[in-house]
Amino acid sequence: MDRPQQQHVQLTHNPSRSRRGSSADATPPPPTATQPSDSARSPPITRMCCPLYRCVRGGRTEEVMEQLLQQRRHDDAADFESGGGAVSDRHECSILEVTAEKNTVLHVAAGQGHAELIRKLYSRFREQGLLSRQNSALDTPLHCAARAGHVRAVTVLVQLAQDCGESILGCKNEAGDTALHLAARHGHGDTVEILVSSAAAAAAELNNAGVSPLYLAVMSGSVQAVRAIITTCSDASSVGPSSQNALHAAVFQSSEMVNLLLEWRPTLADQVDSSGSSPLHFASSYGGLTIVSAILGAAPRGTVYMKDSGGLSALHVAARMGHARVVEDMVKMFPDAAEILDGGGGTFLHAAAKEKRSSVVWVAIKNPWLRGLLDAQDRDGNTPLHLAVAAGAHGVVEALLRKGKVRTHVLNNGGHTAFDLVARSTSFVTMVRLVVTLVAYGARLRPQRQDQLKQWEGSSIAQGIEKTSDSLAVVAVLIATAAFTAGFNMPGGYNNDGEANLADKLAFKRFIVLDALAVVMSVVTVLLLVYGKLKASRSAIGSWMSFAWALQCMWVSLVCLMAAFYAALVATTTTRALKILVLVIMYPLIYGLQVVIALWMGPKTMSITIWRFLLRQRDYRKGKHVGIQRQYPLTGPSVLHFCLFTVVSSLVYLAFQVFFTILRRRLDMSPAPPPLH
Repeated sequence: MDRPQQQHVQLTHNPSRSRRGSSADATPPPPTATQPSDSARSPPITRMCCPLYRCVRGGRTEEVMEQLLQQRRHDDAADFESGGGAVSDRHECSILEVTAEKNTVLHVAAGQGHAELIRKLYSRFREQGLLSRQNSALDTPLHCAARAGHVRAVTVLVQLAQDCGESILGCKNEAGDTALHLAARHGHGDTVEILVSSAAAAAAELNNAGVSPLYLAVMSGSVQAVRAIITTCSDASSVGPSSQNALHAAVFQSSEMVNLLLEWRPTLADQVDSSGSSPLHFASSYGGLTIVSAILGAAPRGTVYMKDSGGLSALHVAARMGHARVVEDMVKMFPDAAEILDGGGGTFLHAAAKEKRSSVVWVAIKNPWLRGLLDAQDRDGNTPLHLAVAAGAHGVVEALLRKGKVRTHVLNNGGHTAFDLVARSTSFVTMVRLVVTLVAYGARLRPQRQDQLKQWEGSSIAQGIEKTSDSLAVVAVLIATAAFTAGFNMPGGYNNDGEANLADKLAFKRFIVLDALAVVMSVVTVLLLVYGKLKASRSAIGSWMSFAWALQCMWVSLVCLMAAFYAALVATTTTRALKILVLVIMYPLIYGLQVVIALWMGPKTMSITIWRFLLRQRDYRKGKHVGIQRQYPLTGPSVLHFCLFTVVSSLVYLAFQVFFTILRRRLDMSPAPPPLH
């Protein structure tokens, strides 16, 4: 067996020969006196003929053996004739033929899972060393079968290798993968069981990337493959990339896989990767409560207090990701873990406030043991309220002020209160929401000279008005055009005297009023938008005020246009179902549009917060907190416009309810139309 293997090494490392396309191309040059012929050293490499390749891929054992044995009989006849002069004109298939990537017939048969063909080929051509032959990627036939997950083919190859004493189970390809690596990577559990039971030592091997078969099995999500490795080989390696272990990857798969690994080797729980992250850090970022609980139950107690290279504990990671249930469960099991500080001296509540995780903040607010953290300061002197304001997390700010009762006058190391950090906001909507919430609960600016206060003028005001005014003006013109056209194309047409035929109907009179109102309000909208755009270069505040009133007028004109359409429909049709159907369609449409506009324009705070803000306006009129009014002058008008919009929308909602009720009553009282004959 040694001689064929030596010949194989010479064959697979001769690129110039592998590029020859036929037996004629592979004919060696004549031997010289000092150089032996190629045929004397090793058989020539030839490309696999197409008929043989098709038969091998199809698993047609009889045809494959017939083609290969025909070549053998031809060679015997040629040697028998004197001088070796008998040469066949047609190409005969050979067992030494390979594909473009140097796959032998055994590689092809193994990749397709033809177990019987593999057995036949090996028993007839055993002297050729087919089991250990490698293709251009250094894959053996066992690699091909394991990659494809052909259980019977792998079983046959392993048995043949054990019978002849060839060591192919530990053979590695170009990437350093054994057959076990490939089977584990693709999640072939049955194949992994066969390979690891035949050679358990392969489970401790690492490929060129430094990854073990167990880590690959976990990544594939195959519980069967993982169980096969850890139950068969107690010394199996769990190493993965970046110094991770299999448990790091298992937390993103399933709790069953995590429990298997923890039962097998509990010490995996406190091992860290290259960034200092433990599997508990990974599980906390993922948010799987059962997985976190399993790791906390099996890991050493110190695991929950471990910090990564950035100084974050698993509790900080869960808070940053907003996994409130994980935070609550972790604090319940390890109450003192809430005192862990990150690299900047912040608690998990600081991390939650910075990332706008209001659900985690509510965990601290509801837990009496954690209320002391609400006013805690980090190394920069920032409380969670400071960080929430700086991040623009108005939901977190409202929760801390309304239920947390946090102190608003705390100064950080820069001498700023939380209210002072609102000035760093670049979004107008965010600024309004923060100011409304802070003012509603009595927050104040730091002591400073009033003449040195700078009025907030975010870049988003002028730019937003500049970009939006043109589009809104086009919409307003379209509304005016539609309403103006409807006013001269009266529903029901005109009589001979030029008067509207439906002039005496109440619904028609309503149409005239609503249509005229739509025209007037849309024209006013256009004028306000043009005025605001002209004034934007001189005064951002005046431009915004004009823009806000234009939005109010546009909303009224749009609602009036839709109501006028319905009034015209009622005046021109007597079909009950049609009237009700159109009303049912229009009402949700207007209501949905109202909700969208309210979410876009409104402070997005609770009603009680808005009422508290409005009550604080009396203090402004008395000269108190004048600094807030001077620095943020648009906050009050913004809230008033939002309230006005809410009132108008509520009146529209009420009008539709009344109109719908009256219509239903009239339709129920009116007699049914006579049947048609």
